Amino acid sequence: MAKLPVVSAGEVIQALNKKGFKKIRQSGSHIALQKLEEGRTNTVIVPDHRELAKGTLRAIIRKAGLTVEDFLKLL
Repeated sequence: MAKLPVVSAGEVIQALNKKGFKKIRQSGSHIALQKLEEGRTNTVIVPDHRELAKGTLRAIIRKAGLTVEDFLKLL
């Protein structure tokens, strides 16, 4: 398994934008991104922090339907 880098919320959002996710709303420090996939919507919540915790980043990657390796290619 590839090692996760230290990334900010902005970097994660840019990477997810490359996969078709669009920002739909922000509530406080949480940003919601959404993508339409095969008749369903996939919503991912990203906390707006300078550094995301490893577990939080891993959960975001999993929720987005990506592998760690795919995510690293998007950075």
